[in-house]
Amino acid sequence: MQTGARELDRALRDDWYDGTYFGDHAPAPAAGPLGYDQYTRASSNADVAAYLLWRTFPAAQVLEVGCAFGFVVEALRELGVDAEGVDVSQYALDHAAPGARGHVQYANLRYRLPFRDGAFELVAALETLEHLPPEAVPHALTELRRVTRGHVIATIPSFGPNEHGPGGWLNAKIPERRLEHYQALGDGYTGPVPFDDLLRDATGQPIEGHLTVASFGWWTARFAEAGLVRCGDVERALHPQLARFGLTKYWNLYVFRIPDVGAPAIDVRDPAELRAVEDRWGLDARIADPEDVARVREVLGERCFDGVPLNAAG
Repeated sequence: MQTGARELDRALRDDWYDGTYFGDHAPAPAAGPLGYDQYTRASSNADVAAYLLWRTFPAAQVLEVGCAFGFVVEALRELGVDAEGVDVSQYALDHAAPGARGHVQYANLRYRLPFRDGAFELVAALETLEHLPPEAVPHALTELRRVTRGHVIATIPSFGPNEHGPGGWLNAKIPERRLEHYQALGDGYTGPVPFDDLLRDATGQPIEGHLTVASFGWWTARFAEAGLVRCGDVERALHPQLARFGLTKYWNLYVFRIPDVGAPAIDVRDPAELRAVEDRWGLDARIADPEDVARVREVLGERCFDGVPLNAAG
């Protein structure tokens, strides 16, 4: 029954994550109704994501859930990692990046992922889980836990305080007219925001397909219920790197481990290897966002950027 449901799901017309979502049919410079004005390896920051996964986790087998065109999968494979990807968009999979072809396939987190238990050392869900409705989140996180034998890393648009780095906000997630109401609820409000209060695009659909808008506390509790332990020290070590690449305000970071596995070591690669990859992908030329740097320094302290090269941001 589960297999039949997956096949029917895949066969039905994809009104959410078709070419329009990924910018193929959007008149420049406007974005498509749900998604992007363009979606490329560069605009998706896939090289940065792959670089940070590679430098932080000594993982030989990696799964990216919500891989879209497989840009991160392609980049990881260029680094010698056995990376695989899954996505719910058949359109994206049909247009997969050359280096990801044969290594991406259809899967839906509402069902069982097509992998055995503990198949991967690292599972990544980057800007993916917020696309599920709240009631589907517990099963999805249980699946992430099931297929990893080590760690899970996620970036999820979140709001409220974050004990391991910069917090998040509700701006651009709910209508401006409702901001005052939610701000008055204070940090005790964890969400998720009711469907009727989600910010909409011109077609009336939730912006970028984001269906679960919740706090750091809410997401952390759901991961804990799935049997995953948050790795705060790893997150704190990664935040200066995110700021270095101008991504602090866009990527709300979570790192988890299964209970019987330790936290990953930071910077597991040789410095010469790091420099070579940064040079190859032009990462050493990325400009840090001063606002990102200031936010990370405010939370983690002045010395958090020691040893982190910052271009034109100080």
